[in-house]
Amino acid sequence: MNIFVCIKQVPGTTEVQVDEKTGVLRRDGIDSKMNPYDLYAIETAMKIKEEKGGKITAISMGPPQATDVIKEAFMMGVDEGALLTDRKFAGADVLATSYTIAQGIKKIGNPDIIICGKMTTDGDTAQVGPEVAEFLNIPHVANVLRIIETKENSLVVEMDMPDTVEVVEVNYPCLITVEKDIFQPRLPSFKLKLSSKDREIPFFSMDSFEDKDENNYGLNGSPTQVKRIFPPESNIDHEIWKEESFEIVDKLFNKLKELKFI
Repeated sequence: MNIFVCIKQVPGTTEVQVDEKTGVLRRDGIDSKMNPYDLYAIETAMKIKEEKGGKITAISMGPPQATDVIKEAFMMGVDEGALLTDRKFAGADVLATSYTIAQGIKKIGNPDIIICGKMTTDGDTAQVGPEVAEFLNIPHVANVLRIIETKENSLVVEMDMPDTVEVVEVNYPCLITVEKDIFQPRLPSFKLKLSSKDREIPFFSMDSFEDKDENNYGLNGSPTQVKRIFPPESNIDHEIWKEESFEIVDKLFNKLKELKFI
């Protein structure tokens, strides 16, 4: 079983700056961590490997320091890793990101299963996983709550729909995106950290891919552009009322009406 897990390094803080020209996050000099949803994707991959055997490859897209999350994946039991890194990838929207990851997967190998977390905490679109599958022309199932059965040629999964929970069977090769709590992620192992500290993490740039047209990557390949982005304004104004309770009720009602909450 050849399993790929897509992981991402995201800001570890909400105190981030935004490039006013491009509308993308400035990631230099800020604390980073693995996207929390990707921990569930890794654990799902580990459970499938423990049952069926095979190899797990973690693939990530980002600057060179994104190797940190791949090393963390090694500490959780992932076998191999690869980083897609190139300045031409910078500023990518979900479409360009998905295309780049799909090109990377094509370059690295032929997966039976690709597993992604439901979404990333720095984007919250939940679109990249399904779009990767579309670019690879393979079936996909999003919002997977449970792996019911891992068969020889297919997966049987339980998926969360807006109004129902459905059971579907999907043939390999396929892609799934998993919800949090599908499994409890294991803690990184110090023993695995020592054994994997010298493990090679190959880098792949645009020139490594079959498609070398830079108009398909990064800002150039992004049909959606951020027009304006800014941090929310904080309002710490407050009032203290000390009237009788019935007076406060009327005062509160009038205040909410004035603020157009009601």
